[in-house]
Amino acid sequence: MNFSITIGDHIFTPDKVLLLAGPCVVESERHAMVMAETLKRITEPFEDRVIWVYKSSFDKANRSSSSAPRGPGMQGGLEILAKVKTTFDVPIITDIHESYQAHEAAAVADILQIPAFLCRQTDLLLAAAATSKAVNVKKGQFLAPHDMDKPVQKIREAGNTDVMITERGTSFGYNNLIVDFAGFRTLRKFAPLIFDATHSTQLPGGLGNRSGGRREIAPDLARAAAAVGVDGFFMEVHDNPDEAMSDGPNQLTIPMFRELLPQLLSLLDHHS
Repeated sequence: MNFSITIGDHIFTPDKVLLLAGPCVVESERHAMVMAETLKRITEPFEDRVIWVYKSSFDKANRSSSSAPRGPGMQGGLEILAKVKTTFDVPIITDIHESYQAHEAAAVADILQIPAFLCRQTDLLLAAAATSKAVNVKKGQFLAPHDMDKPVQKIREAGNTDVMITERGTSFGYNNLIVDFAGFRTLRKFAPLIFDATHSTQLPGGLGNRSGGRREIAPDLARAAAAVGVDGFFMEVHDNPDEAMSDGPNQLTIPMFRELLPQLLSLLDHHS
């Protein structure tokens, strides 16, 4: 599939690999700066091939429990992400959950992300499309691959062609997800396909008041996705995931991320 998507000062085309990587949620300014500096150092040797976009959410609105921490909120979170963006000269991706957030988030973010549970929310998709920023739609855990043509179509019909899909697993019984690699070919017919290696290991609500996860299998799933063929990767990375504010059980450690990245690029080279 031929495509050209504008992401800040970068142009994402089939000869590039899009890497959406960072901690799940903005925890503090200090933590965001440390993580951005670390990830920049790891990704810089591959900058001729990889477009790295710093990923972090200003708000985690979809939590298992009302007592779970959600992050600093839109104003505080966007201020921190703006500092990351200017300090490290890196594009930003963050989630939006409601239509009114799109315009303000687009002042900082280069990609607006539509959470999986909200991928059919027409007003949210149209608000994101109207910003003219790239839009990353995460595939709903409840949708078949062929159903994802509709969210993509809504965005394109609104006049925004800079759209991509992220696969993040499909609901399989209670508190479990599976990855349907057979569906990748279908998804790539609609838009560039990003594989979410970390949320695909999530066990939603698996720990009762919060979600569990199996980060140890994330590299296996990512390597499988690279072998099948994808256009990029989404990976949440944390310096101490067991103490992370959100999604700790499925976030990669820094050593895991450092080891995995060159493996994925090698597999993609072989696939192409």
